[in-house]
Amino acid sequence: MDVLHHMRLFVEVAKRKSFRAAAEALDMSNSTLSRNIAELEKTIGLRLLHRSTRKVELTEAGEAYFKRCQGIVEEALSAHEALLDWSEKPAGILRVTMTASFGVGYLTPVLQEFADMYPDIKFDFDISTRAVDLQSEPFDVAIRMGPAPTAPSTLVVRRIAMMPRYLYASPTYLARMPPLEHACDLVRHALCGRSFSARLPDIWHKMYRGEETVEVLAQARYATNSASLSMSLAANGLCISALDPLMVKQEVQAGRLRRVLCDWHMEPVLVHALTETRHLPARTRLFIDFLRQRLADG
Repeated sequence: MDVLHHMRLFVEVAKRKSFRAAAEALDMSNSTLSRNIAELEKTIGLRLLHRSTRKVELTEAGEAYFKRCQGIVEEALSAHEALLDWSEKPAGILRVTMTASFGVGYLTPVLQEFADMYPDIKFDFDISTRAVDLQSEPFDVAIRMGPAPTAPSTLVVRRIAMMPRYLYASPTYLARMPPLEHACDLVRHALCGRSFSARLPDIWHKMYRGEETVEVLAQARYATNSASLSMSLAANGLCISALDPLMVKQEVQAGRLRRVLCDWHMEPVLVHALTETRHLPARTRLFIDFLRQRLADG
């Protein structure tokens, strides 16, 4: 029996608490996986898993074995991937979950370069804002924008970028609205914010210019959790939106958006990559490093 191979299969089942989910992640049949786990239990002489029609739970022996096996399997995979980096190009399916705004605004403009660099990598993109469970769902990395996510201690959170934000509006909007000379003038304008909430004070955003800070005491007329929609609302003349210059580059070049209050800025948006472990396959590690570099360059 290939002990390390069987340990890896057991670790996948233990993490996901499901034979079906583990089989999909391992790209093998459910029956083959079950047979291998049964062989492992027979060799050890202990039952590692409680099986039922609804769920899979670890036995006491299974819990102890899982704690020891997980680190061993991760180190072995990491060593294997390191050798692959030397001997062949990274390959396989890279599964990424991210928001639509990140995918459309940041990833797609630079993805061609990464795809050309590593032609043997295939891509599976999931668009979602929910808190995915990287231990039970088959994602290699989750990309999230905003404050550092409150992640379980079993996950690794890497900051990969700090994206600046400035104010943008369309020429048609600016032509019909009062002039903007100071951040305080924003109270007379239609603004786009992230959400409406009765629990929050009536502050749209804080604006910064050198050491000067202004709290814009205005309620947004439009609210969305999508940067892409916020950009579209501004480009169509409905409002002023706070946007990243990398995301709006094409709209500005086409003349559909114009930066306003150019000497003012807002707090940057943080971008994080969440992974299940520090020991990453080459394709995942290279993807994260690539994003960190390209977003910094932008």
